[in-house]
Amino acid sequence: EVQLIESGGGMVEVGGSLRLSCAASGFAFSEYEMTWARQTPGKRPVWVSRINRGGNPTDYIDSVKGRFTISRDDAKNTLYLQMNDLKPEDTGLYYCAQGAGAHTSYDGDYWSEFDAMGQGTQVTVSA
Repeated sequence: EVQLIESGGGMVEVGGSLRLSCAASGFAFSEYEMTWARQTPGKRPVWVSRINRGGNPTDYIDSVKGRFTISRDDAKNTLYLQMNDLKPEDTGLYYCAQGAGAHTSYDGDYWSEFDAMGQGTQVTVSA
C-alpha cells in the first residue's frame, strides 16, 4: 500500500520559511517522479513543484521559482520542499504526490490529479 505522510507545515509571517517533508513507503520511491501540489479553499489541488528520478530535472510553477526548492533523499524515501520568502498567496494545503500527475484545464479552472497523495500539511502565511 502506498503511503505518503507530509509534515512541516505551520503558520508563518510573510518572508518566513518552512521546510516540508514527505515520508514515502509501499513503493519503490527512487523509481518515481514526485510532486508537491497545493490546494486552496474551493479549488482542487494544483502541482507546485516536481522532481524527476535521481533528483534532476526539477520544475516549478512560475510563482514559486527562486523561492522554493524541491529535493529528495532516496536513501530515506523522503521528499522535501524548502519554502523561503513565503507570501500570503502561498497559503494552502500542501500534498506530496506520487508521479507527475495528470493536469486539466477547463472552463477557467486548472487542476492536477495523481495516483496517490498524502493527507496534506497546512501552510498559512500571515500578512
